[in-house]
Amino acid sequence: MRPSRRAPDELRAVSLERGVVKYAEGSCMVKFGDTHVLVTATLEERLPPWLKGQGRGWVTAEYGMLPRATLERTRREAASGKQGGRTVEIQRLIGRSLRAAVDLEALGERQITIDCDVIQADGGTRTASITGAWVALADCISWMKNRNMFKNGGGNVLRDNIAAISCGIYQDTPVLDLDYAEDSEADTDANFVMTGDGRIIEVQGTAEKTPFTQDEFLKLMALAQKGVGRLVELQKMAIA
Repeated sequence: MRPSRRAPDELRAVSLERGVVKYAEGSCMVKFGDTHVLVTATLEERLPPWLKGQGRGWVTAEYGMLPRATLERTRREAASGKQGGRTVEIQRLIGRSLRAAVDLEALGERQITIDCDVIQADGGTRTASITGAWVALADCISWMKNRNMFKNGGGNVLRDNIAAISCGIYQDTPVLDLDYAEDSEADTDANFVMTGDGRIIEVQGTAEKTPFTQDEFLKLMALAQKGVGRLVELQKMAIA
């Protein structure tokens, strides 16, 4: 029995609430159970210097956790003067995941910055961030379309959905969407980032205790495909 009493292939309760920040071009409050992340998308008419003059845009991300997002207070990274390695790794993952869905040439010489702020953490903050970030990004691109900022209407700027989910082996059983109680005790922990049509963007998998077999990996992949499929359905409902 899972600590949450969910079935092995059952997601936590997921919600995607759009338009939660007045000033942002796109925003989403995403909740995977007790993991809550506020995501905003900001359009800027500027680019990193190394991209100027190339006729294409950029999508980047920043990620952070509020001090009491966890059981004990964590120090703000700004107070220490630098970001931790985990933070840098996660925000790079978010950025490259979203870029896989965007036609950067059609975007033009503009940058969209995605900010993911974890309000409450109970496992799966990176997967929740990616899933909610796609909704905020979609709203930002819709905001641009409504202002005729694209040539030919910008119909294919956002080419597909992007969602992410965690899977793991908990007490010898492959399970979907780990919360902290499972994540901290799992034999294997993996994160899958996938497109709406089922293609893989990134897989992060680690054997925490016992190495896992190819058969176990395929079972995790099957769970991930099911979970991402459901998340994509929720994304489509959210932006409809």
